[in-house]
Amino acid sequence: MCVNDLIVQGAEPLFFLDYFATGRLEAAVAEQVVGSIAEGCRQAGCALIGGETAEMPGMYPTGEYDLAGFAVGAVERRDLLTGAEIAPGDLLLGFASNGVHSNGFSLVRKIVEDAGLDYDAPAPFEPGRSLAESLLDPTRIYVRSCLEGLRAGGLKGLSHITGGGLIDNPPRVLPAGMAASIDVACWPLPPVFGWLAQTGELPASELARSFNCGIGMIAVVSPERSAALSELFTASGETVYAIGEVIAQAEGEPAVRLERTEAAWPG
Repeated sequence: MCVNDLIVQGAEPLFFLDYFATGRLEAAVAEQVVGSIAEGCRQAGCALIGGETAEMPGMYPTGEYDLAGFAVGAVERRDLLTGAEIAPGDLLLGFASNGVHSNGFSLVRKIVEDAGLDYDAPAPFEPGRSLAESLLDPTRIYVRSCLEGLRAGGLKGLSHITGGGLIDNPPRVLPAGMAASIDVACWPLPPVFGWLAQTGELPASELARSFNCGIGMIAVVSPERSAALSELFTASGETVYAIGEVIAQAEGEPAVRLERTEAAWPG
């Protein structure tokens, strides 16, 4: 999450530090957690240079821990990705997500609880895996592919689809007076989101505001560079969909317009 938030500014991640707090340190647990953080740093091309481990008996119940962290990146001022050059007619390329990523879990837990499901039970939407395993697929790290796009040219903006989903995140990169028209039928809705929508009886607006719905990053690109950048991102390991375009925002209209939700998503 941290390094994906850095890359949308055009910044290359340099290093990450973690904070691990627990009542009593269990070496095997800490080793697994730090190993996973190190793998994330490897994927992002940054260093894990240290962190803090705190034992606080009485503060945390047995078997529980608290985990936080932050990343630092760097970009030349002239290369900051501000979105200032975005204009109507620019195209939106969506990068597939790995699943729920790291947002919306308060709602996920509520849906699971109301459905009376056990996290160790088979996932209703993914045979062969437990519900917990399916829901906890790691957030995809988009740093390497986005850096390739920045170096190639024609990339005008990046939007990391985190809390607020497809509704609240794209407007952060758009200049005033512009909106994003997103056709949700342009990519397959991953089964986990279809299950959450049906089981939680979520309308399309709530689904799109709470979850990434299968798109973890959106690149805003100039039309003449769209095909080349799509090929580059695909070669970098991303699954890329052309999902819409930038339009002029009419007075009183929302900054994101979702098209064909009734046809593509559970009602």
